[in-house]
Amino acid sequence: MSVEPFETEANTLSSVESNSSRSEAGVGGKRVLVTGGAGFLGSHLCERLLEDGNEVICLDNFFTGRKGNIAHLVPNPSFELVRHDVIDPFKFEVDQIYNLACPASPPHYQFNPIKTTKTSVVGAINCLGLAKRVGARVFQASTSEVYGDPEVRPYSPSQKTAASILSGYVRATMNVSTAPKPSS
Repeated sequence: MSVEPFETEANTLSSVESNSSRSEAGVGGKRVLVTGGAGFLGSHLCERLLEDGNEVICLDNFFTGRKGNIAHLVPNPSFELVRHDVIDPFKFEVDQIYNLACPASPPHYQFNPIKTTKTSVVGAINCLGLAKRVGARVFQASTSEVYGDPEVRPYSPSQKTAASILSGYVRATMNVSTAPKPSS
């Protein structure tokens, strides 16, 4: 299967054990899950997706994300904030998943490397499993350190593992897009 660029047009979403069907999204909108949605990039993505007429579920455990980043979105009826860790299973009926959940800067991911590994690997597996179950498209972000020289810029090997898992899913079942996530 080919990997196609992920479109950032209209998108929409729901909750941890969402019973809502995907067809309940706004006219022309989609249901969209943004993991790591309270982070710098995730919060801006949530904002843009809402502006485009989508319903958005922001899933974040607030390890590095900040409530202040998404506080202005909470009153929006098309926005749902779910405090949840991607390493724990979750179920939503969604059209698209943006997996941004993982500390992006060396001080954050080196603080607890086991947690970082679980977030990258198990989080990716949970997102891909959900996508496969509901037929959603996935965008997987990755820290830029994955591609750098570890002697100069330390990196999280778990991000490479997550990328390998994504490649397996692409070959086996679905379209998945990947892009490096800038470090903080």
